[in-house]
Amino acid sequence: MEISQSPPPVEAVPARPASLFNRNFLLLWQGQAVSRLGNQAFAVAMMFWVMEKTGSASVMGLLMTFSMLPGVLLGPVGGTFADRHSRIPILVVCDVISGLGVLALAFLMMGMPDAVDVILPVLFVVAVLGGVIQAFFMPAIAASIPDLVAPERLAAANSLNQFSNQASLLIGQAAGGILYNTLGAPLLFLIDGLSYLFSGASAMFIRLPPRPRPQGEEKQPVFRTYLRETAEGFRYVWQRTGLRSFMLAASFLNFLIMPVMVLFPFYVSLYLREGSEWYGFLMAGMSSGAVAGFVLAGVLKLHGAARLRGLLVCMLLMPSLFGILGFVRVPALAVGVVFLAGASMGMVNVYLATMIQASTPSEIRGRVLGLLGTLGGALMPIGMALGGVVGDLTGKNVPLIYAVCTGAAVLLVLGFSTQRNFRDFLANA
Repeated sequence: MEISQSPPPVEAVPARPASLFNRNFLLLWQGQAVSRLGNQAFAVAMMFWVMEKTGSASVMGLLMTFSMLPGVLLGPVGGTFADRHSRIPILVVCDVISGLGVLALAFLMMGMPDAVDVILPVLFVVAVLGGVIQAFFMPAIAASIPDLVAPERLAAANSLNQFSNQASLLIGQAAGGILYNTLGAPLLFLIDGLSYLFSGASAMFIRLPPRPRPQGEEKQPVFRTYLRETAEGFRYVWQRTGLRSFMLAASFLNFLIMPVMVLFPFYVSLYLREGSEWYGFLMAGMSSGAVAGFVLAGVLKLHGAARLRGLLVCMLLMPSLFGILGFVRVPALAVGVVFLAGASMGMVNVYLATMIQASTPSEIRGRVLGLLGTLGGALMPIGMALGGVVGDLTGKNVPLIYAVCTGAAVLLVLGFSTQRNFRDFLANA
């Protein structure tokens, strides 16, 4: 016989601090700033270690594929998980698992530096683990920020978080290439592992206000609820033909750009005749270009036909610049080319996010954004794997591959631009 019980009283939620730089937000921000620096050092070391030890673009492409695929597949699951469980413990557990995985790899490389056949599979395992962790970590941290600051400080908090991310990209990528030459991959992996543990330790001291659990939620079948909510987001996107066309174009465009990114270390080594430090400089140049694109999009504030023309120019310019890059042999000029490509990507990303946020109802916005992220990145792992294989089959003919990808991307954008619903979305969303 069931005995009915009244639900326990929900504690009053304490007021969030009025100051942006309050204790909880600073704990989160400093931990992320440090771990992001470590992540960039790890990325540079991973790419160049694989290139030097295997010389295989196929292995490079597969490694990047395995590191990204879990995030594409599990992104919606991670978002639902972050909404149903305490978010700070998620951050702590994710950081600790990631840190221990990378530290294990670092100690293995220090103890067995020449055992490539042993290290490479472990590197793949760590890459997959990192992808799985990110699928749960990123939604949890994005959902936590509004609980750490007052509503009127939320925009500033997000801006500061994005600044931290871009600054870490710039510094980490530029320094990672130099440190790889001086310290080597094992020490860079060690630094990355310790940065994860620092971030996890910092997050342990964060105190979020309690989130009351709606009555009856525990009786709802979680899997069925997740499928229903995901289906609602999918129907919303599918019924808006302009948005649907844009996401298809973005997905295929990302697919065509991935071979460029996979073969980037080989371009630096074989065609620029430079080492890992210039790989870091070029990646930093692209990131700084993205920052410039963010700023330019905010300053211009294009609308209507002007926005349509601006976005089409950027979507055509970005792949065209990568095609030109394949024929550039001067490192400083290459930095300028990738800077402009990054600026084009930055402008498209800002306008896309703004258009979707402004046109999507609040009650379904999270599901739609999560689904669009998955759809936009769905073909990227395939592009990475294919780019590596084609790179090996053509003998690392980077100019040819970059030119083919550019031509296909330009034709793709021109083809979609003939669709009225595509143009209407870019102009009026």
